[in-house]
Amino acid sequence: MSESSMQRKPGFSTDLSRRSFLASGVAAGVAIGSQGLLAPATAFPADKDSPYAEFKMGIQSYSLRGFDTPTALKHTQQLGLKFWEAYPRHVPLGTLPAHIAKQKAILAKSGIKLTAYGVLGFDANEAKTRQAFDFARKMGIDSLSANPKKDKATFDLLDRMVEEYKVAIAIHNHGPRALYDKISDVETMVKDRHPLIGACVDTGHFLRSDEDPVEAIQRLGKRVFGVHLKDVKTVTVGGKKKKQFKIVGEGDLDVAGCLKVLRKLKYKRVVALEYEENPKNPLSDLAVCLKSVRAAVKSLA
Repeated sequence: MSESSMQRKPGFSTDLSRRSFLASGVAAGVAIGSQGLLAPATAFPADKDSPYAEFKMGIQSYSLRGFDTPTALKHTQQLGLKFWEAYPRHVPLGTLPAHIAKQKAILAKSGIKLTAYGVLGFDANEAKTRQAFDFARKMGIDSLSANPKKDKATFDLLDRMVEEYKVAIAIHNHGPRALYDKISDVETMVKDRHPLIGACVDTGHFLRSDEDPVEAIQRLGKRVFGVHLKDVKTVTVGGKKKKQFKIVGEGDLDVAGCLKVLRKLKYKRVVALEYEENPKNPLSDLAVCLKSVRAAVKSLA
């Protein structure tokens, strides 16, 4: 997920007839099927027959940031997904019992499981940090995608919090000029830290940083606690190279390569599709992204 201050560039040109066709299908209440691009929502298979195999395929709800929470959850259902990493505007952080009960009820009604949350900033403020971990534990969240300050006090505090709450910290790389740009930035900060301090590998932002996402997953290994599956393509415009966000499968991302390494690691957490473009009408593009993921999963067999 991009920080609000991060520049976003128009990422692609999509065939309008394809987009119009898909949008009409989504609007009719359809979901992703294992064979074609779209199938009736009732035809989405049980978990054991999932077209994503053992992977907990979900979505970073930032991809649906143009919608309120009930609508974003409805669209997630239509896409045939059951797992969320929530963008904080969709599930506000709070620890009062009434607030927790309300958020749980909204999610339960939709049948969507909240497994991860973020991206959150962290520093050495224990009260603020503890609130985030308390929220995570009460909501049943496995990991917090994080952008922590790079100092000893912050990481000493996080060491204590992950041990106490048993909730993982997943450091999210934000691309060029961010705190966590290169794979080595994350490696340096997690070295010798608690085993529950690791990484949320944002494949698109690693591509923006000229890093290989497959290598990132390999190097970070068992410390990978989250994945934002996002695609980017390097293009040349006016003699200069630029990075453009793309539909998954239409950029430089080796989707099958990422999944292959995750399978080797026996990765059990959510793989969250994230899409930066077209926030007001992303559904047809997200459908194409998911078709590419299903094809990649199938290729592994």
